[in-house]
Amino acid sequence: MSAQALFAQALLQPAQPCPDGLRVWNGSDPALRFAVYRNNVLVSLVDALATTFPVVQALVGEEFFRAMAALFVRTHSPQSRILAWYGADLADFIEHFEPAGSLPYLADVARLEMARVRAYHAADVAAVPSEALQAALAQPERLASLRLGLHPSLQVLASRYAVFSLWAAHQGPLDLASVDPCQAETVLVYRNGMQVETTTASPASGHFIRAVLQGESLLAAASADTDLNLPATLAHLVRQQLITHLDFGD
Repeated sequence: MSAQALFAQALLQPAQPCPDGLRVWNGSDPALRFAVYRNNVLVSLVDALATTFPVVQALVGEEFFRAMAALFVRTHSPQSRILAWYGADLADFIEHFEPAGSLPYLADVARLEMARVRAYHAADVAAVPSEALQAALAQPERLASLRLGLHPSLQVLASRYAVFSLWAAHQGPLDLASVDPCQAETVLVYRNGMQVETTTASPASGHFIRAVLQGESLLAAASADTDLNLPATLAHLVRQQLITHLDFGD
């Protein structure tokens, strides 16, 4: 293992000694300086997680969150210089974190908050004009091959829990005491202009949008759920400028 890799590994493992070969310009003890640096790295990464997951922190309290986040940091080093992406695996970590077991919805709340980060940083893609979609839908003989391209920011989260209501209660519109966390909710996250939007959708709409995102044709995606209100779902996608490409496979 290279000296750089050993240094990075020791930063996140407090039981490991200061790496050999370190020198300090002013002659002070390298181990003491390394301990300070190690603590600063840990605190900075925990702070980054707290910024990305404010509702998760609010649900468990700051002390619990920071203790949990510190354990996450020690086993999940950043894979990118962009701290906005740090914490992509936190939801999976929470799902298997026994002290959080009394809050089974917590992992999905983390998934929702990370989806909002991804939506904010997604690429800009122009929507197709609504007239173009209308013209495409007016060709029944070609509908079997029609595929929709959706905005890169659009994500679907289908949860067994009331993740949208729990999240919204910390934004102001809802009273947390009125939320039954065991009510399943399907959530859409996307960016409209510079604004990240988070809304609920019917399970059928969620299934349809997810199938379209996975590359299924319009008709195949629409036939997966008999409860789907296709006109209403398409109208919502058009209003929010989320249909960005029409492909007949020509």
